[in-house]
Amino acid sequence: MKTDPDRLLVEACQSSRTSGLEGAFRDLYDAYKDRVYNVCYRITGNASDALDASQETFGILFRKIYDFRFESKFSSWVYRIAVNASIDLKRRSGARHTISLEATDEHTHESVQANLRDERVEAPLAAASRHELAGEVQTAIGRLSPKMRAITVLRYVENQSYEEIAETLQISIGTVKSRLSRAHDALDRELTPVLDQYYLR
Repeated sequence: MKTDPDRLLVEACQSSRTSGLEGAFRDLYDAYKDRVYNVCYRITGNASDALDASQETFGILFRKIYDFRFESKFSSWVYRIAVNASIDLKRRSGARHTISLEATDEHTHESVQANLRDERVEAPLAAASRHELAGEVQTAIGRLSPKMRAITVLRYVENQSYEEIAETLQISIGTVKSRLSRAHDALDRELTPVLDQYYLR
């Protein structure tokens, strides 16, 4: 594995015995607070839950950072904590308004073609930077199941590769492709009418 870009900062935290957000811990928090909040917001779908999930993420991060041994990239570990905190929060809140995409047996993921085309989703997600579409895209993502939401956010918001997503979520690359394929189909159904209406103005 290449040298982790966060290694020096993480090691500074591990060697520090201060408590609270100061020194290296403050630097680490500042480096990741926006990225963590963004992931949590995209998965939970609202600011209040995103703040709660972010707080939970950093609480776990600072409690367990002394045990981190760089067996994966530090950023992957942070995203994994954020994703799990967000999904757990949504489960506790009893959210049920999601598209059911879990019916496919995950053991069939090897049958998914290796060259899945991401263009179907990349275009509308890239267009999300336009204010008029941002709300529609977030609504569509919010209708995905939490697992599908997480993998979509990591791929298209955080721009992670299949390999990085697999490492972050601790799943196989085949499962990454399978979940993304099903997320693509769901987002196609949700966003195609919206984009047609937008571009035909």
